[in-house]
Amino acid sequence: MQTSTIRLVGIDVDGTLVGTGGIIHPRVWEAATRARERGIHLALCSGRPAFGVALEYARRLEANGWHIFQNGASILSLATGQSRSVPIPAQWVKTLIYQARTHGEVLELYSDREYAVESTTAWAKEHADLLGVPFEPRPLDSLTEPIVRAQWLLSVARAAEYRTVSHPGLEIAQSSSPLMTETQFVGLTHEGVTKGRAMSSIAESYGVPLQNVMYIGDSGNDLPALGVAGYPIAMGNAEPAVKAAARHTVDHVDRGGVAQALEMAIAS
Repeated sequence: MQTSTIRLVGIDVDGTLVGTGGIIHPRVWEAATRARERGIHLALCSGRPAFGVALEYARRLEANGWHIFQNGASILSLATGQSRSVPIPAQWVKTLIYQARTHGEVLELYSDREYAVESTTAWAKEHADLLGVPFEPRPLDSLTEPIVRAQWLLSVARAAEYRTVSHPGLEIAQSSSPLMTETQFVGLTHEGVTKGRAMSSIAESYGVPLQNVMYIGDSGNDLPALGVAGYPIAMGNAEPAVKAAARHTVDHVDRGGVAQALEMAIAS
């Protein structure tokens, strides 16, 4: 790595911060504390929403900082409550609800602070458990706040088919979790909304040049953020495309790869 001072680190959650069995390696929190002491901002950058365990992770990384949720659709300051969220077009919300009800597939709709799922399948319940929220199915059109993200829970084969479907005006990002290995998460946000755009926004808020930003990820939805960060880091368990986009690859999530990356940031 070239000589520089890293002042902001973006950290993905599933497969990066959180490993098998929902475990976060203890060395990660130790390294996070040392990074903050060095004046390095730590930003959660997840496809998960800003509630449940993801919010707890964000607070533990930096209690008063900016954090990214919903693949970049929700950019929130925990200190002030300020939001830079971008809702998806209302017509698309209606279309997706119709598709879910017609085909019987699992669709989740998210606002900044809550979500709705109609499905009562095991997949839907398992994901609520993963999010750390009660499983309470409700009508998809019951949310009153703007919808910032929709998400399908699909099989690997069905997700591959879904990539060929045209969604004008929407951004599509696929991700996975070591806790739900048979499931592909297909997130839909407003066109132009990505983790990369969100990381750029946070860096601007902190006054940090992008060349002084590190990003750590493992999945396809991390590629836009890896592309803007001066120090793109792939986990040892990352997808091949992520490793190809990274400057450096650290250890597997279950062996504390994030801690290794944070030590690199501290030493830079």
